[in-house]
Amino acid sequence: MTSCRGFQPMCVLAFLTTILCACGTKPSPKPSPPSVCVAPVTQQNVAIYGEWVASLEGYTNANIQPEVSGYLIHQSYREGSFVHKGDVLFEIDPRPFQAALDQANGQLAQSRGQLAQAQAQLGLATINVNRDTPLAAAHAVAISQLDTDRQTQKQDEALIKTDQANIEAAQAAVETAQINLGFTEVRSLIDGIAGIATTQIGNLVSPTTVLTSVSQVQPVKVYFPISEQEYLSLAGRVRFTGQPDLLQPTSPVPLQLTLANGEVYKHSGRILFADRQVNQQTGTITIVGAFSNPGNILRPGQYGRIRAMTATRKGALLIPQSAVSQLQGRYQVAIVDPHNRVTIRNVEPGERVGQLWVINAGLTSGERVISEGVSKVKDGQVVTPSCETAPAPQT
Repeated sequence: MTSCRGFQPMCVLAFLTTILCACGTKPSPKPSPPSVCVAPVTQQNVAIYGEWVASLEGYTNANIQPEVSGYLIHQSYREGSFVHKGDVLFEIDPRPFQAALDQANGQLAQSRGQLAQAQAQLGLATINVNRDTPLAAAHAVAISQLDTDRQTQKQDEALIKTDQANIEAAQAAVETAQINLGFTEVRSLIDGIAGIATTQIGNLVSPTTVLTSVSQVQPVKVYFPISEQEYLSLAGRVRFTGQPDLLQPTSPVPLQLTLANGEVYKHSGRILFADRQVNQQTGTITIVGAFSNPGNILRPGQYGRIRAMTATRKGALLIPQSAVSQLQGRYQVAIVDPHNRVTIRNVEPGERVGQLWVINAGLTSGERVISEGVSKVKDGQVVTPSCETAPAPQT
């Protein structure tokens, strides 16, 4: 026997090598199937909603312009306040128009005086004719005298008609002057919110000058474009009357308005009418709706989002949106069979309903799809469903 004295390290290494060779290499453990969450393919009737960008406008918008030219001397309203129809908003210097009215009244008085004078002359001519007629028959006066009397009578009758026409013209001039004087007070044409004045006191204004605008905002209109297909879906359920029936508690297609700050407006709206034609460039048609606006919170020029139900899908197949993957323009889902084996399948998605997605083709009711962990699996792989989700549609 060979002695290991003096060579102890070498002996230990040789001993360990012998043991390892005798025992062999232990095989590594087989990896367990990945854990995933699955969701069943459910089938139910769902409401399909559309969302569109909307702009707000006053129900009626009126540009306030003067009827006469003159210098602006007073602004009678507070900008941004509510005004009533007939309220005076601006005043134009009335002195030139008052002078024109005084002149017209003077001309009317003069015409009336001329008429009285003509009527007196006609009376005298009539007396002369009545007196000279029997005298001429008795040859007491010359026939030429009677002819002169009759000619004078006719001239006076014609003069009266002229003076009567002058009086009518003078009366019309007085009425025009009164109207122009009244136009020096520029009034609101409608009830509504008056905007910022576009001119300053002391400026010379004319009928082409826009002084301000007044918008009726109760109710307020919304304009939003929808596709031709959405319009056809709505046309069967909405009467496009053009008149807001805001007193009705319900609407066939209620509108929901989301404001720019993300808040949902507390009052629902209704559809008024559709534009006369489809825009051929965009393939959309403009829909006009109305919202009640107590407190005048909504103002023309605002933007928001309109949401409304466009259709009802009967027997729609629904899965979570997280279960759908998109690859090179194709949509795929991972299906888990009863033996927990994965099959990758192409599907045709439809509308989105809350957190769910309507599937038009590629799935059947009752199948299971992977809703969480899709990136960890591949076709033919066995998985371990560790949780099951079945979220309800959000409306």
